[in-house]
Amino acid sequence: MVDSMSAAQARRTALAAQGIGRPRPATVGSRQLNSLIDRLGVLQIDSVNVFERSHYLPVFARLGAYDRSLLDRLLLAPPGRYVEYLPHVACFLPVDAWPLFRWRMAAYREKHASAPWVQANGEMLDWLRAELAERGPLAAREIEHDANVRRGPWWGWSDIKEGLEHLFWWGEVATAGRTRFERRYALAEQVLPREVLDVHIAKEHAFRELLARAAAAHGVGTARDFADYYRLRGPGVGVALRELEDDGVLVPVQVDGWHQGGRPLQAWRHRDAGTPRRIETTALLSPFDPVVWERSRTERLFGFHYRIEIYTPAPKRVFGYYVLPVLVDDQLVGRVDLKSDRRAGILRVQAAWSEDGRAEPHAERIAAQLRDAAMWQGLDAVSVEPRGTLAPRLTLALS
Repeated sequence: MVDSMSAAQARRTALAAQGIGRPRPATVGSRQLNSLIDRLGVLQIDSVNVFERSHYLPVFARLGAYDRSLLDRLLLAPPGRYVEYLPHVACFLPVDAWPLFRWRMAAYREKHASAPWVQANGEMLDWLRAELAERGPLAAREIEHDANVRRGPWWGWSDIKEGLEHLFWWGEVATAGRTRFERRYALAEQVLPREVLDVHIAKEHAFRELLARAAAAHGVGTARDFADYYRLRGPGVGVALRELEDDGVLVPVQVDGWHQGGRPLQAWRHRDAGTPRRIETTALLSPFDPVVWERSRTERLFGFHYRIEIYTPAPKRVFGYYVLPVLVDDQLVGRVDLKSDRRAGILRVQAAWSEDGRAEPHAERIAAQLRDAAMWQGLDAVSVEPRGTLAPRLTLALS
């Protein structure tokens, strides 16, 4: 007998699993930050800083205003609880998860071994290993300058950076924090604890554990949903999901409205997932927030078609450059294109859109969230440009 869930129950289950809808603490300290990151499993990294860097935003959406320097100390000052790797794309993740990706590191190494660039730069890669062993941790620019002094222009800046990134993909090099968001590189043994380095996990066991963690972070989802969380591919996904179902970690469910090709989608609920009777929140979601980063899941859960338009030429953009979906309770009701104008001290809403008229009744709540975001950013005011269906109501709510 397969359990059934309504679409609304699935939404609330998914949001609760992501830590959304809980009362926001009066003060956010290390305990709250660690608990949230452990719940999410990852914080995606992106260099775009037009409003705020992406890894800060899921925390703000769930906990409200907090001290970003405290998060920096947790994430960027190794050795600590977190490390960078490529579980989804570039992300911060708990350091104990690093061994779960040894199979991926090995796959990258095997894939790159025959690549012309790697074959042509073996001497440089050995030199980088020696430089880090002797002088690490180092930023790429420090090594690039040194290489140009010692070796001449035939080892250019881009070659040094590419070499470091290859060593990072292979697990030989780890990130030893960042300075002004510039990554510092070190040999893995210089920054990771021995008990992590000594752990070797077979690929099939890693898939099982990663899918279990993904299911816990999603609450409810399909095989594609769970696999995408850590970008898992191949027949090992199905094998691991069947094992998790057999062990009772995953409970088969059928969600109303979840269909593909006219047939119900196979879905599962994590055994520990709760389904609150209601979700009460107002939040601005980063384009790289786990709630919305898998766009087909976003559309299935919320009926919300979302694409990031950063890389779309300006004349072809529909909604704006850095557009954040607006969550009110358990619905995505609109989207806002935000820019932190730090010189002027203004949070600029460059466009504001309502989704089928759903945002207008919540304009006051959205305005309050924008004021909170401005204050968190150290900005003095919020300014709304007259673009988008929600802009007039939002301007009135902010006046």
